[in-house]
Amino acid sequence: MVALPLTNDPAIDPSVQDLIAARPWLKYDAFAGLLLDGVPLAGIAAGAGTPTWAYSAETMRARYRSLADAMTGADLNVEVHFAVKANDRLAVLSLFGAAGAGADVVSGGELLKARRAGIAAARIVYSGVGKSEAELRLALAEDIGQINVESAEELAMLSAIAAGTGQTARVALRVNPDVDAGTNTKITTGRATDKFGIPYADAIALYRQAAGLPGIRPIGLATHIGSQILALAPYRAAYSRIAGLVRALRDHGLHVETVDCGGGLGIPYRNEPAPSPAGLAAAMKQAFHNLDVRLTMEPGRWLVGPAGVLLASVILVKQTPHEPFVVLDAAMNDLVRPAMYDAWHGIVPVAASGAHTLGGPATVVGPVCESGDTLARSRSLPPLTPGAIMAILDAGAYGSVMSSTYNARPLAAEVWVDRGSWSVIGDRQAAEAAWERERLPA
Repeated sequence: MVALPLTNDPAIDPSVQDLIAARPWLKYDAFAGLLLDGVPLAGIAAGAGTPTWAYSAETMRARYRSLADAMTGADLNVEVHFAVKANDRLAVLSLFGAAGAGADVVSGGELLKARRAGIAAARIVYSGVGKSEAELRLALAEDIGQINVESAEELAMLSAIAAGTGQTARVALRVNPDVDAGTNTKITTGRATDKFGIPYADAIALYRQAAGLPGIRPIGLATHIGSQILALAPYRAAYSRIAGLVRALRDHGLHVETVDCGGGLGIPYRNEPAPSPAGLAAAMKQAFHNLDVRLTMEPGRWLVGPAGVLLASVILVKQTPHEPFVVLDAAMNDLVRPAMYDAWHGIVPVAASGAHTLGGPATVVGPVCESGDTLARSRSLPPLTPGAIMAILDAGAYGSVMSSTYNARPLAAEVWVDRGSWSVIGDRQAAEAAWERERLPA
């Protein structure tokens, strides 16, 4: 395995001012408080209640343009497929579809949702290690652009289905390059011990087998080494191995026309150094510039993570001999990342006065009956009173899509901020809706 060092060692927490200064879509107004693209978040909280997710449409558009421009600037013709798992809201999918992106899906439900949002079937790539027979039939019926096959067993199943229906599946083999991206082990996907992809040493034989199977047309390779990657070295290592595999396949007389370069580009939750799209483009160009392959990629978090905030209200501040607990009405059922990954999110007051008031350390928690329902520990926060509105930053990716109704808590509302106004794109779930599909036994 190619082992690479971690690059995101914890540092001193950035201040509220530093967090906001690094996010130009956020700004404090002396009277209106924290603004998202010029729209007061306090007004959204008052109108929609809390907890509420708020998304900046213009931030998503700008980040997509920045990514696309970086690829064009490196003389790369790259087709971008938004990773639907990061944020599958119809408004988000529709925005990226209108901007020119396709979709990378990992379930039949995501495929249907991408189609519902107007994304053409030809611009959909289906990834994932456990596609069911019904899902593969759906992908074939929709005639999507590409299926990323992750095992010999899946390839055989797909061949049988396609041949039985008289269809042909365009297939890329997802290869596990055995590269450790140095991220949290729960979001690393490119090591030999991870469940994803075909072992590197088996790729040539399986590609040759795919070329002879009925209903299968192998068109290339795919790779994905993880999420929240904060260094370019893992990409360079993985892409170098995939480029070598393209050459080897062609030496064996096999046709390779495309390489799916995956996603995983990290964002600076803590203002830590993070690679730019231009850096990623350079890594792609270094590996593939002379191979005459069509490149695709599947960014998710980088496009939508910074564009979202989770608004929450302070229920109470519980004083203890250690440090106070700030109890919010948002919890781990809303934003599970801190509990699941020990993820760090900036948490700032919406009121402008709180941004400049010195305070002491506090632990920020939700009301769910779990000690793991801790959103932040020992954060420097101003004195807070019940009803104060807080904004949890960089919550646009793997936030609402991972929400649950644990503790019978309804799903939060979702709001779209665009061109100076806001609108609800997801109603707050009624409490009764959390159990409306249940039935009492006879």
